[in-house]
Amino acid sequence: MIDLRSDTLTRPTDAMREAMARAEVGDDVYGEDPTVAALEERVAAMFGHEAALFTPTGSMANVLAVASLVAPGEEVLCESSAHIARAELGAHGAITGLTMRTWTGPRGQVDLTAIDAMHAPDMGPFFVRTAAVSVENTHNFAGGAVLPVDDLRALRAWADDTGTRVHLDGARIWNGHVATGTPFADYGRIADVLAVCLSKGLGAPVGSLMVGSADAIAEARVRRKRMGGGMRQVGVLAAAGAYALDHHVERLADDHAHARLLGEAVGVDPAGVDTNIVVVERPDAAAFVAGAAEEGVRIAAVGPRTVRLVTHLDVTRGDAERAAVVLSRLAAR
Repeated sequence: MIDLRSDTLTRPTDAMREAMARAEVGDDVYGEDPTVAALEERVAAMFGHEAALFTPTGSMANVLAVASLVAPGEEVLCESSAHIARAELGAHGAITGLTMRTWTGPRGQVDLTAIDAMHAPDMGPFFVRTAAVSVENTHNFAGGAVLPVDDLRALRAWADDTGTRVHLDGARIWNGHVATGTPFADYGRIADVLAVCLSKGLGAPVGSLMVGSADAIAEARVRRKRMGGGMRQVGVLAAAGAYALDHHVERLADDHAHARLLGEAVGVDPAGVDTNIVVVERPDAAAFVAGAAEEGVRIAAVGPRTVRLVTHLDVTRGDAERAAVVLSRLAAR
């Protein structure tokens, strides 16, 4: 089977497994795992922030990051198909007590006019206050769309003027960097806190990081433990993430090329495929998925009329070409 359901399906390479086996470890709850500490320091520096915190999942990293900005009863604004709104099972409200309002932007883009209109300043003990805006780059459900860095800079300037904080869900920020050449530090300057993921396109088996100020990370470390996220000799996993940063970032360009090939096969303009995700509108999403599976290609329905294809480390050029033949034939029916 050629599996295009998600870039979370990758398996550690032999070399990554060797790096994991050699990792020096300690008890990270005591702050004594040197491999975790090195990874946290490295990722914080990449984005120009003071500190970072290793977490088992991207959802936890996002919950911790947003909670560092938004108190119970305050709100975060985000795009209506954002991962924090649609794909984290309501964790932000359920766990931290914040509220959320959304705008709808084409391809998940920043709509500063809508954000400004929605923004609610502190008006005393009667109204919910807007504490933060969250943006997602690249945007998953918008087909891996890249948010232009100039739009993000405009959001940062607006946030500074209004006293609002900014959270960046950068689960696939690596793809945005490779697609545009935007330095990681430029993305880091946009956000007060951000979350990045190692277990999607980079191919690590587990792991994300929250990145921010030293104070925000210290608070998040306590909250992580309270949520059951304290980990012991977790350097074996951090080593996989470090290996991925060393070897799997620039190769994301291959995934992007494969995605454009698949997009063209199913009738999507390749110019609209920014990174490694292709979203296809089909009146028969479930039947389209089933038909592809019968011919050896796994894809995912992400709505009754929406199908998603995701390229990744375990999909070769040959795999993409074979999948393109199958999907093109199905799309033409």
